[in-house]
Amino acid sequence: MTVTHEIAVVGGGLTGACIAALLVHHGRIAPERIVLLAGGPPEPIDDGAPALRVAAISRASERVLRAAQAWTRLNAARLCAYERMRVWHESAATQSAAALCFDAADIGEPNLGFIAENSALTHACMESFRASGGTVVRSPLAALSITERNAQLTCEDAGTLTVRLVVGADGAQSLVRERVGLGVRRREYRQSAIVATVRSARAHEHTAWQRFLHTGPLALLPLFDGSCSIVWSADDTYASELRDCPVSEFNRRLDAASAGALGEMQLASGRLSFPLRSMAAHSYIAPRCALIGDAAHVIHPLAGLGANLGLLDAAALCGAVADAIAQREDPGAMRVLRGYEQQRRTHNVLMDAAMSALQSGFAAARGPGAWLLNRALAAVNRSAALKRAFAQQALGTAGELPRLARSG
Repeated sequence: MTVTHEIAVVGGGLTGACIAALLVHHGRIAPERIVLLAGGPPEPIDDGAPALRVAAISRASERVLRAAQAWTRLNAARLCAYERMRVWHESAATQSAAALCFDAADIGEPNLGFIAENSALTHACMESFRASGGTVVRSPLAALSITERNAQLTCEDAGTLTVRLVVGADGAQSLVRERVGLGVRRREYRQSAIVATVRSARAHEHTAWQRFLHTGPLALLPLFDGSCSIVWSADDTYASELRDCPVSEFNRRLDAASAGALGEMQLASGRLSFPLRSMAAHSYIAPRCALIGDAAHVIHPLAGLGANLGLLDAAALCGAVADAIAQREDPGAMRVLRGYEQQRRTHNVLMDAAMSALQSGFAAARGPGAWLLNRALAAVNRSAALKRAFAQQALGTAGELPRLARSG
């Protein structure tokens, strides 16, 4: 069976589901001409305990999800707004002047963003796409071939699709990227992140907490039920110990690592771990193909930017496609795709470099270096202008944004 569509999105995660929803609402293409190859079955949605994988959704990303008509499909009771962020080095006390704190109130905002469950975000985007007439194919991609006029995708259980543009949103191990011959640059941090849900003796105060240790950063993200999601990055050997040690030992180590910021901690879930690395495709585009999200770039999770960068990619590519269609251009033409790449690649490379420098700089700060770092953080704390700038970065509203990520 051969089915002709305009665009095929490969990848059923958040970024892929989001761009599919954006395209049916803003891409100027009939919904039935967009297909989402989502691979396997969807991740189940749990209405009980918080999911282990969560994302810190910035204001810019919230706007993208609203444009995708996905935000209103989320259960608002399971979102947790965070109103401030507190960041400090292990050499400083939690409440000291060297603990950098910036607040949404500093820039007249109700919050800096929301902590949301990845599975719920993906489900909301998928339902928006499906409800608007888009086609979801639950069949893995088996083959991809590109010609001057079109791209052909062979699915294991759904025959062949012929399209004018393929969007690779299939993650860090992207098959689309491999099949079109786009190389990557990789950097191994030799660290892993431990993800879990914990309960604390003190309230999280709608604050995102992050303490930088010489072994890697520990983030405490507030959740809707009063618990916290932790993302604890550590050298591989120590991360393995954290993943496998008895619960009582894990709790003890977590109390020490968090410096008692929220009082005594208790593990409230299982523990997941994943390796940390940086990856960037040499190019985001190839003839009739564009990469977005983790298929194009992966950065260190210390600032929670990964999901947000992917959503901005989706917004930028949708805008480029919509403009091309409005001008009666081929959405898969290289001129159209270059415009998308130029808008997003420089920003993503800068964010990757900044996160790598931040992670290595904090980790290396010892003795006089730690003293200088704490003096610098204290100086930022005393500057209203610098704190406003940090808060704008946390909101994701600084710099040039894709049209669908802007207010108004």
